[in-house]
Amino acid sequence: MRNEEYAFEGAFSVIKGVLTSLGLSLLLAIVFAVILRTASLGNGVIYPVNQGIKGVSVAIGAGIFVKGEKGWLKGMAVGILFTALSYLAFSAIGHDFSLSWMIFLELLLSAFTGALGGIIGVNRQR
Repeated sequence: MRNEEYAFEGAFSVIKGVLTSLGLSLLLAIVFAVILRTASLGNGVIYPVNQGIKGVSVAIGAGIFVKGEKGWLKGMAVGILFTALSYLAFSAIGHDFSLSWMIFLELLLSAFTGALGGIIGVNRQR
């Protein structure tokens, strides 16, 4: 395979992983919102569950679509792009683009989770 084809395939797999992660995260967030409406859960459960939803979504998106070499790097890209796009989307919805140290922690955590998902995805094929 030529280098250009390999680069295109790698970028396309990252994009598919990000879109899958975003879709899955949205779906799980909707399910969680329904659960919150019907159950009497405290507000303290919202943040940890949302972080879990993000982590699972990134790991699954990277694990399914990352193939070939450097799975950890492609998975990391899935995690970082997922976090950046979801931050932009929710900031636009809330009309608040202020940065805090938490976004950097989320970027780091998503990069790590994506790298793990990418490693699993690459090795799952064998």
